[in-house]
Amino acid sequence: MQAEEYMNEAIGLALKAWGMTSPNPLVGAVIVKDGKITGRGFHEQAGKPHAEINALADAGQTSQKADLYVTLEPCSTYGRTPPCTDAIIRAGIGRVFIGSLDPNPAHAGRGVDILKNAGIEVVTGIEKAECDAINEAFFKWITAGVPFVILKMAMTLDGKIATMDGQSKWITGPAARQRVQHLRQWSDAILVGGNTVRNDHPSLTVRDIPGWRQPRRLVASKKLTQETLKSLLPAGRTPEIISPDTPAEWHEEMRRLGGKNVTALLIEGGGELASSVLKAGIVDKVEFHIAPKILGGRDSRPVIGGKNPLTLAEAMALKNISIEHAGRDIIVTGYPDYSADN
Repeated sequence: MQAEEYMNEAIGLALKAWGMTSPNPLVGAVIVKDGKITGRGFHEQAGKPHAEINALADAGQTSQKADLYVTLEPCSTYGRTPPCTDAIIRAGIGRVFIGSLDPNPAHAGRGVDILKNAGIEVVTGIEKAECDAINEAFFKWITAGVPFVILKMAMTLDGKIATMDGQSKWITGPAARQRVQHLRQWSDAILVGGNTVRNDHPSLTVRDIPGWRQPRRLVASKKLTQETLKSLLPAGRTPEIISPDTPAEWHEEMRRLGGKNVTALLIEGGGELASSVLKAGIVDKVEFHIAPKILGGRDSRPVIGGKNPLTLAEAMALKNISIEHAGRDIIVTGYPDYSADN
């Protein structure tokens, strides 16, 4: 196997803890001795041993002079657990291959320097893009103090999210809806607008996985009250009402949530909320689930509401676009390019 293959093995291990490590990152590690993997580990949950520690325990004495592949630079400071760099040095690891460097400016490269000073060869940037991608929420939160925001919308081929009277179940099929559950697993909080609550009564919970960590439930509304929400939302975590309006208020709300260890925020609609958060510039990634259906109707509800644009130059550009299928539905993801000259 090549270095990239070992790192991909480590990435697969990291993803076993999808949605379970916040506010910590996803990290996987493998130990290789004489061309064979002798130890595997991943960070299972915040407060539990890190991936490197689990891999070293799995490898035992084979760690001497072995290679360690780890998706994220080993930690070098005391937190809820001791520094992984110390354990790596004590175990006698000969070489360390790293995917992503620590995004925290106060720590970036420090673990690498400690390992090199101990006589350990260090190679960085192995499958870096893939290692960065699995922790895009953590990276945003640790560097900016605000959550990484995904705007997920389900729509028909002609851009409708509901009929004129708000009927929207179900636009997309079972495979796309299961993907939403995967996104909810990733989320620390889920946000919807008041109209979505009134029309759909969404659970805003992770379903079908017993004992799963449930995200915070947020509702953007200036009219709804906690008492009303009790009758509109199924049982679950007590929902929180927020009411930002202007871009400045949205950014302040993101700072507030970031301060409460919300690293990943999923916004699920509706159209007016989608327009507001896009105009505020707080959305990091969009994920549109497009059903092969044509609803029609000038009064059917559009996927993005807000004021009518006067020119096509007002359209928002996306970058790093990907397209895939979920059953019969099409999933389009991309990152808003707020700096683009459209």
